[in-house]
Parts: sequence; structure tokens; C-alpha cells
Amino acid sequence: MSVALKEAVNENALKLRRVAGRIGAEVQDFKIGPDLKAEDVAGIRAALRQHRVIFFRDQHHLDDAAQEGFAKLLGDLVPHPTEKVRDGSTAILELDAARGNGKADQWHTDVTFVDAYPKYSILRAVEIPAYGGDTVWANTAAGYADLTPQLKALADTLWAVHSNRYDYAAQRPKATDAERKHYQDVFASTTYETEHPVVRIHPDTGEKVLVLGYFIQRFVGHSQADSAHLFDLLQDHVIRLENTVRWSWRKGDVAIWDNQATQHYALNDYGEQNRIVRRSTVAGDVPISIDGRRSVTRIIGGPARQAAE
Repeated sequence: MSVALKEAVNENALKLRRVAGRIGAEVQDFKIGPDLKAEDVAGIRAALRQHRVIFFRDQHHLDDAAQEGFAKLLGDLVPHPTEKVRDGSTAILELDAARGNGKADQWHTDVTFVDAYPKYSILRAVEIPAYGGDTVWANTAAGYADLTPQLKALADTLWAVHSNRYDYAAQRPKATDAERKHYQDVFASTTYETEHPVVRIHPDTGEKVLVLGYFIQRFVGHSQADSAHLFDLLQDHVIRLENTVRWSWRKGDVAIWDNQATQHYALNDYGEQNRIVRRSTVAGDVPISIDGRRSVTRIIGGPARQAAE
């Protein structure tokens, strides 16, 4: 039996409930942890390839150590390049709205400002507001598939500069003082600029997926004005409602997503209530364009400036 067929069988053994038509499934009656059998891990990988993001309710048994142990079953862990990990962990990032780093209310793929951005992200709900605070994911493979042949031909040729340095005031005009300070002092403490193909080949499925999101600064060889128009045109195809799934969190929930085939958006609609989630990320591959070129990081450190084109 082939590996692909074995993993399809294992995925079918999971009790899955599809949440939306093009993305998202809930894995029911399943406890994740560091001691899962190899066939269960293979089933989770297969479910991620098919559904892009999967959800687990009532994982109250997990603590930081168990979350990390489980994440290691999916690959090597990688910490955030600028954010501090939690004490006692190797790669867990706590996202806490009260500390100014918990409101990721822009469409993005995690950490695309580096070349080998994460393959998987695992998010555990620690404190959830009484209302609001949902997260929405979008399927970037479906976004590409929805393009006309002419737009596909255009997207296939484009490269974009991604950076953690951007016009924060313009993108987050309602940010609190704590959020502005965290952005400047922590998130953007080291400048990264990386050039990615707008269309990459997914390393596991061979699909073409769009690499977009709000870390993009401009398209290589295009003006800021033209880049903005091109970005809106392509991004709008990714985040069409048909390509999305929305998850209403409960304490103890865990979401795992294929960060190489999705974008996500955390809704900032819960006022002064607090929201704490803890994220682990699994190391990914350097993207490869359809003509075989690899992404490259142009800048690490120093003030924000234009990447070489």
C-alpha cells in the first residue's frame, strides 16, 4: 500500500465533521498529545492536506509541555524570529490581547517575512472572551484556482517583498498604545525583508497556492501604486467568503493549520475582554516558484529600506 493511500485510510479513521465547503474540519472525540501513534499523526497530516485547517474541542488536558510534545510529532519546532517564547518552552508564543500582541486582525500567513516560513501552526485557546474573538481562515489554493487563465498567467510571474516593517499606523489606526509599543519594540525590533514568488508549489500536494497577506510591501519591479492594485485584485480572490471558514473558540480548543496553503484573520470584536492563545509553529520549506526559483531573504537587521530588485 502506498504512503498516500495509507494516510488517506488513516484520515478516514478520524471522526471528521466538515465545517465549511472548501476549508476546515473538526476532528471529534480525539485527544491530542505527545504520545500519539504514528498512524494518528499520519491521519492528522492527511486531514490537513485535504481540509487545510482542523479543529479539536475540549483539549483541556494540554499544558505547554504537552502542546510542544505534540507539535514535535509534526516536525521541527521553530520560534518566532522576534517575539520572546514562553519561559520553559522552546517555541511557544503567547498571544495576549492585554499585552498588545494578541490582535492579529489583518489577513496574513504566519511569518512570511522570512524565507522558510512555518509549515504548520498549532494554536491552543487558554482564555477566551465571552463573545467575539473568532478566527477566520482562507484557502489560498482555492484562491489561485478561482483566478481566470489570464490572471493565473500574471500571478505566475510575480514576486513580492514581504517584511515585518510596514505602515503600522495606517494599517492599525485604532491600535492601543500597548499594541503600538509592542509592534515597535518587539515585533519590528529586527527588520526582515524576503522576496517570495506570489505563486508557490505546495511541497506536499504539488498544488499552486498564492503567497499574499499583509506582510507584502510591494511587488518586485512594480510601483507602490501598481502594487496596491495588484495586491487587492489577487487578495480578494483568496478571501472570498466561499474560500473561508470561521471558528468560534471555546477554552481548551486547538486549531492546526497548513500555513503554506492558508491565510487567517483574528476578529477584533471583543472590546476590553481578554483573549489569550498559545501558538507553536513547525518549520517549513523555502518556497519554490513554478519556474524553480527559491525565495530569498534580502535584509535581516538594520532600518527598513528597499530590498534589492
